[in-house]
Amino acid sequence: MQADLARMVREAVSDLEQKKRSLELEIEKLERRRDRIDAEMKTSFAGASQDLAVRVQSFKEYLVGSLQDLATSAEQLQLTIAEPRVPRQDVVRAAAPEPEPPPQSAAAVTSRYLRDTERIQSLLDQYRLRPDYYGPIWQLRRTFEPIHADRIANWFFSQGGRGAIKTLNSRLQNVLMASAAISVLHTMHGDRLRVLVLANSPERLGDWRRGFQDCLGVSRADFGTRSGIMLFESSEPMAQRAERLLENNYLPFIIIDESEGMISLSVLQFPLWLAIAPDPANPTSDYYDFQ
Repeated sequence: MQADLARMVREAVSDLEQKKRSLELEIEKLERRRDRIDAEMKTSFAGASQDLAVRVQSFKEYLVGSLQDLATSAEQLQLTIAEPRVPRQDVVRAAAPEPEPPPQSAAAVTSRYLRDTERIQSLLDQYRLRPDYYGPIWQLRRTFEPIHADRIANWFFSQGGRGAIKTLNSRLQNVLMASAAISVLHTMHGDRLRVLVLANSPERLGDWRRGFQDCLGVSRADFGTRSGIMLFESSEPMAQRAERLLENNYLPFIIIDESEGMISLSVLQFPLWLAIAPDPANPTSDYYDFQ
């Protein structure tokens, strides 16, 4: 019996040692997989952007200048709305309505960013130097490189939150820059901020939706006419929605995909807009980068 008992103990110990070795091998496989995923994340979001930044030698400055000229022209236009004629007797009897408070001007909104330069720069430095991949919703969750930070800082401080940013010829990188702007604006304005995205096809809008989910941690519930992000294929309904948002004390932030060859003047009247300026010599591929 003692011999049988000793044999059973040895077999049990051998079986346990074999299971231990199997578990150690599985752990090593998982660790290698984790390291590979970390390397791929760094390559996808950091290396790819740096590689694109090096390879892209020139951009078409005329488009950026044209957009800024359009914005200046729109600000100088004096638009008036013809009032309907009212019978004279109605004018005499009707009490004079109280004047409505004027909507917040673009200058009043964008001048705030110059006053808050230190705060905005601190947020951009945080995204670049201390990325939080599991941060709260609306906070940037992806690797943010100096090329992204420089362009967003220029959009805030030099363009006052109203202007074009040169494409990085990758929709992933363009969505990343727009997400950083959204993250800063949401930190400053909270739930008043409403994002309106204009692109010329459902496929491109789908790319923006998935990109925001990836970069900002938002869900499908955050998209819709009564939610934080709204998607449009045409500028007219988008401008109408932005006007209603302003009337209800919300702050619309318009983002224009590089697929839009022309920008309606009705869009340029709003306090915040960011247009992705395309590179005609090297257009962005329609293939979705967030797969």
